[in-house]
Amino acid sequence: MAHYALVGPSETRRPRLGRPVGGSRSAAVGGVALLLPDGEPMSGRRASARAHAAMLPLGRGLVRAGRADGLAAHVVRYRGRGWNGTDAELAADASWAVAEAVRRYGDVPVCLVGHGMGARAALRAGGHPAVAAVLALAPWLPEDDVAAEPEPVRQLVGRRVLIVHGTNDARTDPELSFRFAERAKKANRDTCRFEVHSDGHALRQYAAEVQALTADFALGALFARPVARPVTDALAAPPPLGLRMPLAAGFGGSYRRS
Repeated sequence: MAHYALVGPSETRRPRLGRPVGGSRSAAVGGVALLLPDGEPMSGRRASARAHAAMLPLGRGLVRAGRADGLAAHVVRYRGRGWNGTDAELAADASWAVAEAVRRYGDVPVCLVGHGMGARAALRAGGHPAVAAVLALAPWLPEDDVAAEPEPVRQLVGRRVLIVHGTNDARTDPELSFRFAERAKKANRDTCRFEVHSDGHALRQYAAEVQALTADFALGALFARPVARPVTDALAAPPPLGLRMPLAAGFGGSYRRS
């Protein structure tokens, strides 16, 4: 039987922002994307190098797409890999990372991009004043429990929020992210959700489309770029339509902006 005491060692570690994705920057930074890797519900182990590496392709794609606007991207290195109950360590590390980005780059908008447990951390940390947008990929969200407080949504007011979930995700329940999106939409109309039909937790089957959607959404929110018509439609549509928007094959290649 696992013991909560095993979580203790992470208390002596510190989160890190590390070097920007793609190397050091010489040009002025106009916006920052913070990528938050997946984690585990309960763990005292060090942050996963594999989960960190899994976010790098997404970060590189964002930097390429946002280079003209001065986008900087960092994959956040957590203290450990566990959410760890009410300690919500990954959310605390995400909040620290936003504050560190502001310290490092000044008054620039921030987009939080998280996967799995990192997506939950992104949603929790979205209330920081510097955060302009939150993108949650296959978010790990708790089961509905009448004895516990529901996952908060009020911190997302005033932010642009996108949730993306594979319909065949066997690790995190896509129906839970839909229910969360319903509550978030009531508090913040700038909330939408895309479904990636037949894809799993890692969103590998439609990786190119997910990458394109991530860049379109993040750069639109950070730099007031026009976004693709499907994103505009999803944000404008009432529930459930705007919360069950299918991510079409070829998004990013064949679509035309409005």
